[in-house]
Amino acid sequence: MHFLAFSFGFKDIIDILLVACILFETYRLLRKTGASNLFWGILAFILVWFLVSFVFQLDLTGALFDRIISVGAIALIVIFQEEIRMFFYRVGSRFSSWKIFRSKPQDDTASRQQILEITQACRHMASTKTGALIVLAGGGSLKEIVDTGERLDATVSARLIENIFFKNTPLHDGALVIRDAKMLAAACILPVSKNQTIPHHYGLRHRAALGLTEKTDATCIVVSEETGRISVAAEGKIREVKEDELFLVLHSSTTTVPAS
Repeated sequence: MHFLAFSFGFKDIIDILLVACILFETYRLLRKTGASNLFWGILAFILVWFLVSFVFQLDLTGALFDRIISVGAIALIVIFQEEIRMFFYRVGSRFSSWKIFRSKPQDDTASRQQILEITQACRHMASTKTGALIVLAGGGSLKEIVDTGERLDATVSARLIENIFFKNTPLHDGALVIRDAKMLAAACILPVSKNQTIPHHYGLRHRAALGLTEKTDATCIVVSEETGRISVAAEGKIREVKEDELFLVLHSSTTTVPAS
């Protein structure tokens, strides 16, 4: 058959690997939003279109599929505009986290003191079942998130953190954003994860923590108001941590949060 007679070289291997990487990253992105089944449906359609147009070369059917593909591409951009925005946001976060793009690195002593203050506050809030949501910014910018809250620009303090999340204060309902030993803003609004596989026992704070870490390289700490348990979210994954291991998790330069 004539369609099997083609040359296969190094350039083709690179081409296949690039397409595979794009498809894999797309699948990972859609899986976090619970739309992985839709991904497989689109992939099946593209495969049929490729077979019809390029392998079997059915002109009339191929023309029909070409029309659907051209219109479908625009439809996909509209449907998945949030996921596309998320993809480029994550790419930008990766670039901005490189040392050449970052500002003066934080002193290790200051970083350790910051984590001690956060850990102390979380332990006390856990013992009193005071709900809290704390965001530790990574290399990416969180300006859009910070702008939704009340500016603080205060030094990280356990007492101040506890006061912010005290139930009767006006700033307790929302997230506290911290970067480089500074509390930038409180009562910030975070994007809520649309992942349908999140366990039902997780509340709105946990879903907001997952939503932000799906889109950015930030790390989120959640203190449950119902159970007093502490959870840490990073890279779109979340797990509960014991009070005595919270400091080690936060102090780790590369926090890894396995799936729960």
